[in-house]
Amino acid sequence: MSKTASKTPLPDSLRFAFGTLTVLPVEVTRWDRDAARGGMLCAPVAGLVVGAGAALLGVALLAMGAGPLLAAVASAAVPAALTRGLHLDGLADTADGLGSGKPAEDALRIMKQSDIGPFGVITLLFVLLAQVAALFQAYDTSWARGALAAVVSATAARLALTLAARTGVPPARPEGLGATVAGTVPVRGALLATVAVVGAAVGAGALVGTYDLVRGAVAVLAACAAAELLLRHCTRRFGGITGDVFGGLAETAATTALVVLSLG
Repeated sequence: MSKTASKTPLPDSLRFAFGTLTVLPVEVTRWDRDAARGGMLCAPVAGLVVGAGAALLGVALLAMGAGPLLAAVASAAVPAALTRGLHLDGLADTADGLGSGKPAEDALRIMKQSDIGPFGVITLLFVLLAQVAALFQAYDTSWARGALAAVVSATAARLALTLAARTGVPPARPEGLGATVAGTVPVRGALLATVAVVGAAVGAGALVGTYDLVRGAVAVLAACAAAELLLRHCTRRFGGITGDVFGGLAETAATTALVVLSLG
């Protein structure tokens, strides 16, 4: 981690990460650029907790006799519940903004509206179907692979936010969460976070099986690549990133990771 990032104590960084990325009762004690930097570097930790909750509910349902489909639905619902659906809402708003084909200013105005347009509805439908289908396939193979998919996908989703908050990525608006965290994370810090998450995915996959070791790493890297493509497209279209774009990136990364983990 860079010297600048180390100025923020770890508790404040974790409070920022959990206070902004989850609905867990965590008070954000600092709301400044240094806290945002530390918080976004800690975003994968928040994802790990969200994923663990999703895996725990899915495995618990299996243990009580439920089928893999119900376990999959529950595991997909937990991240939505723990974020009050903000990432899904961001995905829908981003889809509406991109789908409108309008200039950046008009597209951003569409994204700020409270309603969801047809592009948002269609995107939400297929993303949630893909997530449930992938989790079903994982749980149908074994409870361990289902749990692995839930944890890795949620962690990779928040890693995508760390990467999106790196230096050089501008905000599209002068206000909002996007403006607060945009450009705060040093590139070196983002890369170290990526290495840490990939290493953790490899370790978790090794506990399940040899093939899962490789699949876990590929899932994280593929999730980051998919989120990066969306990030670059949104930056070109909107002139930068917003809180809605962050939500879209998280859901894109999570879905990509789940699809990769369901293959083979």
